[in-house]
Amino acid sequence: MLFDNKQLKFESLVRAYSTELYRYARWLCRDHFLAEDIVQETFTRAWQGLDGLRDVKAVKSWLYTILRREHARLYERKRLDIDEHQELDAIEDSGSSGAYDSMEMRDALGSLAEGYKEPLLLQVLGGFSCDEIAAMMHISSGAVMTRLSRARLALRKLPEFKSGRNVRSQ
Repeated sequence: MLFDNKQLKFESLVRAYSTELYRYARWLCRDHFLAEDIVQETFTRAWQGLDGLRDVKAVKSWLYTILRREHARLYERKRLDIDEHQELDAIEDSGSSGAYDSMEMRDALGSLAEGYKEPLLLQVLGGFSCDEIAAMMHISSGAVMTRLSRARLALRKLPEFKSGRNVRSQ
């Protein structure tokens, strides 16, 4: 009976958060299949730790934290295959199949320092509050607000964002 309750609780978590976790994972790794793997591994770890979850209100940030850690684990064990005979000019960018605006936004976000980019994405894509982002990143909420403000300011300074219409305000 206890297992059934845990399974129902878990299934409701998967239904509620799988889409937005996938969207965040896809943005992090820019690969459809890899994003699916990361989300699946996130839910596997969530299942294993579900009994230890004390605060039901913190489940969203808990899942995002697991996902961020799973993404980081990929790069801990990733080995790059390097072909010394490959000409750099011959390498094509396979991830550039999106619209111009999407590429423009990706480039703009890519120009931000990592410390500014991550809180902005967690707020815009994840919908997290400053306090939730602070807990996930292990920094103060004041530091989060500062980073968000500086990220938006940096984006507004870019020529394509001068109007400010592409930057979500607080």
